Parts: sequence; C-alpha cells; structure tokens
Amino acid sequence: MISSDVIRGYTDTIILSLLRNQPGYGYEISRQISAITEQKFVMRETTLYSTFNRLEHNGYLRSFYGTESNGKRRTYYEITPEGRAYLKEKIAEWELTKEIIEKIIR
Repeated sequence: MISSDVIRGYTDTIILSLLRNQPGYGYEISRQISAITEQKFVMRETTLYSTFNRLEHNGYLRSFYGTESNGKRRTYYEITPEGRAYLKEKIAEWELTKEIIEKIIR
C-alpha cells in the first residue's frame, strides 16, 4: 500500500479525473479509487469529503442531491468548467513532476 503522504498533493487531481465524465458520490468514488489502484491506495473518508468540500468551495465541483431506487438520498458531485480547467493544469503539473522525479532517481 502507498502512503497517503505521497498522494496528498494529488487528491484534487484524482477526484476531478474520476468525475470528468460523469457525476458521482463519495462511496462510489472511494470504491473506484480502491479498484483502479488494486487496493494499493485507499482514500480515507475524511480526506475524500474534505477534498469535495474544498473543490466545491473553489468552484471546481458542484453538488446536488439524487435519490436512489431504495429511497436513500445521496449527494452527488460533478465537475464544473472551472474544474475542468483546473484539472488540465493539475495534469500538466503531474507530468512535469513525474519527469523531474524520474530524472533524479535514475
């Protein structure tokens, strides 16, 4: 398992990437992260929801309520146009970071 300290600076990028094609809710996003990483990274619930709140506060996400077939109300999140622009910046930043680290550790 990877340390959450290593991933900490990339939580925005991870969440926005998972929401760029369709809205989602917290538990679903958490499961996707675990599945995609083959359980090598599990985002804590507190980290997930504080990231949702920060991204929404900054205008990168919008939340809305949806009701499931069992009648349970869920909070869904979707990326905004500002969020798409921010994600593009974060992906470019990641590519540069990866390039620098690879040059150093080789």
